[in-house]
Amino acid sequence: MDNAQLKPVPRPGILDIAAYVPGKEHAPGVARVFKLSSNETPLGASPKALDAFRQSAGHLELYPDGQANELRAAIAETHRLNAANILCGNGSDELLGLLCHVYLGAGDEAIITEHGFLVYKIQIMGAGATPVTVKETECRVNVDAILAAVTPKTKMVFIANPGNPTGTYVPAAEVRRLHAGLPKNVILVLDAAYAEYVRENDYESGIELVSSAQNVVMTRTFSKVYGLAALRIGWMYGPADILDALNRVRGPFNLNAPAIAAGSAAIRDQAFIGTAIDYNALWLDKLTHAFTTLGLKVTPSVTNFLLIHFPDVDGKRAPDADEFLTSRGYILRAVKGYGFPNALRMTVGPEEANRGVIDALGEFMGKA
Repeated sequence: MDNAQLKPVPRPGILDIAAYVPGKEHAPGVARVFKLSSNETPLGASPKALDAFRQSAGHLELYPDGQANELRAAIAETHRLNAANILCGNGSDELLGLLCHVYLGAGDEAIITEHGFLVYKIQIMGAGATPVTVKETECRVNVDAILAAVTPKTKMVFIANPGNPTGTYVPAAEVRRLHAGLPKNVILVLDAAYAEYVRENDYESGIELVSSAQNVVMTRTFSKVYGLAALRIGWMYGPADILDALNRVRGPFNLNAPAIAAGSAAIRDQAFIGTAIDYNALWLDKLTHAFTTLGLKVTPSVTNFLLIHFPDVDGKRAPDADEFLTSRGYILRAVKGYGFPNALRMTVGPEEANRGVIDALGEFMGKA
């Protein structure tokens, strides 16, 4: 081949990855838009977090603390954990990527569920490993299906608990049964991005299991209830050996200083978080009731969003509803890529937006 025709080529498998596509943000031709597609909190961030961010912004010439000690201490204080077992990252996405980079390679397998967070598959394939997808049962993770998929090649299992975009959760007893059935060299990754919203008595975020096991990690985020999505703050609670391995390849300053300051203030302001959780619980019930009354099926959710299923009828399917709502300024999340071609995911939004979607869907369904 002529040297002029040569060009850099990604390693095998990279171009097979379908890039992550976030929810849309714009509705062309609409004066006012409510974005309900990204599970962002309508209450925003704590005023104390905003103040901390502003103060930190006065010292942008300085490198941040490469260990994020202030933030790790605040997390440890709030959740009563050992700060040495906490690792912070540029969003939980970075931490999931580090896990795959360090523990997966060619010939390895990692198990995901059919409606799990799309980033899992991307990171697994990015590490050169093979994702193994198992079926869920009525939008719920099936522990037996996961255990049946384990082979000698399995090195990792990813569980979003609660799940996104389903909003369902795996009870603590089932998570423990899953862990007990896994080989001890397989890492169980519990992605608890929406844990703060859950009010069910039989739910555990993963802290208890991590504390008693050597092959379990839990990831959390500040992007949801804490309202700091723009700053990209995630954290992991895990065994010392796993964190030691990840720290060896982690970028030295992977979290910026304003993020560390704002995150520390946000997690300490639990009164504000309590208000956000109460608001979400109120509207989650109201929206579920309203949509069900319209004849729509809604998957029971413990998160800050709802998965709404539409009739398989011409003119009434999810793409039709998406177009109708967008034309009125309400942007929901199409979830065909998650295995739900006839459903939309709606974030609990401001009261005006919530009421507006109820009225718009009533009109769409012919029940206004």
